[in-house]
Amino acid sequence: MNVLVVIDMQHDFVDGALGSPQAQAIVDNVRQKIASFDGPIIFTRDTHTTNYLESQEGQHLPVPHCVKDTAGWQIMDSLVEAAEERNTIYPHMIIDKPNFGSFELVTRLQGMHTAEPLESITLVGLCTDICVVSNAILLKTGLPEVPIHVDSKCCAGVTPESHEAALATMKMCQCVID
Repeated sequence: MNVLVVIDMQHDFVDGALGSPQAQAIVDNVRQKIASFDGPIIFTRDTHTTNYLESQEGQHLPVPHCVKDTAGWQIMDSLVEAAEERNTIYPHMIIDKPNFGSFELVTRLQGMHTAEPLESITLVGLCTDICVVSNAILLKTGLPEVPIHVDSKCCAGVTPESHEAALATMKMCQCVID
């Protein structure tokens, strides 16, 4: 079984508080990837509270974003719709994560791997240089024998340079960069 993990494709990262042209440019690629994927899909959703600015992350990035239950926290509608419209037996799920990497994501995928060996995990989404790389390294640590793929055409970083640097880092950590 192959699994697709869609990292933080939320309004605040695409067209909201921290949106960018690079993030907007990958939405259709991600939608196509989801629509054609035959396997489980897991969406992660960066999730903060209204006291975000008081957190350590908020002290370093003082831009409120992805506050639970706001419009910016929501995953892009077209991506959820693509997951729901697939003609497959595999469901999709959403994991809320309070910071860059998600232990819950690793635990869920380990459980899936125990039930039915995973052939691969593919990561797409935002931001390559923060949350994608964090989750790739956690997954490689938690499931060292499962190939971790990163579709570079379906990821965007804070800058094009940091995107490329993150891809190089993941490649050095034995992730497959597609």
